[in-house]
Amino acid sequence: MKKHFLFIGALLCSTMVFGAGFQLNLQGMRQLAMGGTGAAIPWDASTIYYNPAGLVAIRNVQAYASMNLLQPRIRYTSAAPGSNMLDAKEQNYTPFNLYVGGPIAYKSRWSIGLGVYTPYGTGIDWGNDWEGRYVVQNIHLQSIFFQPTVSYEVSDQISVGGGFIYATGNLELQKATPLANQLGQDGQASLTGRGSGVGFNLGVRLKPTEDFSVGITYRSQVNMKVKRGLAQFSVPPSLSGSFVETAFQSELPLPQVATVGFGWNVNDVLTLQFDANFTGWAAYDSLIFDYENNTDLLEDTRQGRRYRNTVSLRAGMNYKFSDRISGMLGTAYDPSPVRDGFLSPDLPDADRILATGGLSVQLFERLHVIGVVEYVFATVRSGYSREEGFAGRYQTKVINPGLGVTLDF
Repeated sequence: MKKHFLFIGALLCSTMVFGAGFQLNLQGMRQLAMGGTGAAIPWDASTIYYNPAGLVAIRNVQAYASMNLLQPRIRYTSAAPGSNMLDAKEQNYTPFNLYVGGPIAYKSRWSIGLGVYTPYGTGIDWGNDWEGRYVVQNIHLQSIFFQPTVSYEVSDQISVGGGFIYATGNLELQKATPLANQLGQDGQASLTGRGSGVGFNLGVRLKPTEDFSVGITYRSQVNMKVKRGLAQFSVPPSLSGSFVETAFQSELPLPQVATVGFGWNVNDVLTLQFDANFTGWAAYDSLIFDYENNTDLLEDTRQGRRYRNTVSLRAGMNYKFSDRISGMLGTAYDPSPVRDGFLSPDLPDADRILATGGLSVQLFERLHVIGVVEYVFATVRSGYSREEGFAGRYQTKVINPGLGVTLDF
């Protein structure tokens, strides 16, 4: 009996997860329109994220703002006989980016800037009464990174840059518990928390010829520490003493990312870009929850995740129709870090192929507007979670329009 209730505590930690599905590669609209490439060529102030070494190439102080309307659509099909099917509730999310940066003086080799962006965050709502309600009912995750940045032009061919990262984020989670009251109603568990962490972003940009560029960047792992989250329970009165409201501590690794990118100005109107991203998801091996108030039925838990490292491949092009209008196209292959045997409805992640496109228009001498659309094709994935004992088949589609604005001073 005791093991049965301890499993409820384990379910709580199983739902706070990260993966490719939570990694939002949306930090610049022109880069997004070109498949997420951006390490080699600094198009605008969003290079603060993509490669801080490129900031010295922005000759004027520039402000940049963008927002996406992320629209994931997720379908679950039961593995049990009868094949029950359920669509997660439709929800929209609005990740955003803000950058400002430029040279510290006219013709200076030094540039400084600040980026505020949302690299991780999403949510899913399966409803209160679906068959996986004891695993998760709904979950919402948001993170915001603050990155002050400095860049230096060593020579006409070499520039370097780096930034300090302060990250903050919050989580909201609800799930049912198999502890019915006298009316047969399930119990409820609610988990909320705010975490923070620090890291850094480093970059080098090489320009061996006028038309060819190489970018190398490294974004460090950020360990998000939740120091005083809150776990709340609604259970039958006879069990209320064993499921008390309690604070908890935990630590969640956001992975390191190393990128190598190439940019080639084929001619006066066509530019090609290629990026390869190595993401160190293997750091997320397990998740430990340390509850402040332990009871005989609620003890500290450790949940295995066993994520694997991934390599994403990206390609894109920019074509100048005129001095004021450019069009972009791109694609990417983004594999899932979730291993077989660890597939859960809180993150029904799968390998993905991206198709992207956009249009940049110079409205005035110092004002550009960029519109982007991304479509994500995720493979249909069947599997189960050995930690939770829950199986199913998942299909995910994402439509993601975005709009960005740059203003030169």
